[in-house]
Amino acid sequence: MPMTKNSRDRLLEGRRALVTGASSGIGAAVAEDLARAGAAVAVNYHSDRKQAEEVVARIRGAGGQAVALEGDVSKEEAVIGLVEGTVEAFGGIDLLVANSGIQKDAALTEMSLQDWQAVISVNLTGQFLCCREAVRAFRKGPERDGKARGSIVCMSSVHEVIPWAGHVNYAAAKGGVRMMMQTLAQEVAAERIRVNAVAPGAIRTPINEDVWSTKEGREAMLRLIPYGRIGETEDVARVVTWLASDEADYVTGTTLFVDGGMTLHASFIGNG
Repeated sequence: MPMTKNSRDRLLEGRRALVTGASSGIGAAVAEDLARAGAAVAVNYHSDRKQAEEVVARIRGAGGQAVALEGDVSKEEAVIGLVEGTVEAFGGIDLLVANSGIQKDAALTEMSLQDWQAVISVNLTGQFLCCREAVRAFRKGPERDGKARGSIVCMSSVHEVIPWAGHVNYAAAKGGVRMMMQTLAQEVAAERIRVNAVAPGAIRTPINEDVWSTKEGREAMLRLIPYGRIGETEDVARVVTWLASDEADYVTGTTLFVDGGMTLHASFIGNG
């Protein structure tokens, strides 16, 4: 999507961002929206270099700055390298969107330890590592006339508060993200570092295409969404951009739900 002149243009002028898991889905939409708002963006990918380079090409083609950086966020040295790579590319880092996530679903008694650990390692430990390295880098940067010297947005999920049978590893990780984010926000607020989260609900992405691509799947999904439509990646991206910007300078330790009302428990409409 080409950059257009509107009130959101240059909202992040001069800012430098790292978006993890940004080669597709929500991460790609976030990377492109941050760039549209004026940020230089490091587009992290784990395995799909081609898709990451396509995201970079779209950003550059629209007049923005971007680089693709490979790295597995569950690995400490890789995360250190991602932050260093962002600093090397743009001269610093001001924004982190910790977005990388995976699913390996099974009923509890059928779930292997390997699948439990894989999801926790990426979805929770990966966010911890990214946040830690970002804060270390923010501390090296200049103060900004009373505004935040750094901003982190953790990608959570409605399943930080909604139990999800058959997905115990994913729900546990997202619940952990919530408390990690709040604790970190409390810890670094005095340094003018903001930490928040965005919690998407049902968003149309490749990871759930098997559900929304069929009539039956869409109908089942829509029964959970009072607002009556499935979310798009741009719905999430626009919220992330605002939350990362100085317009949200007094917001920290908060989760913004982008879910069409899914957390309102649609099954109780009409007294349940």
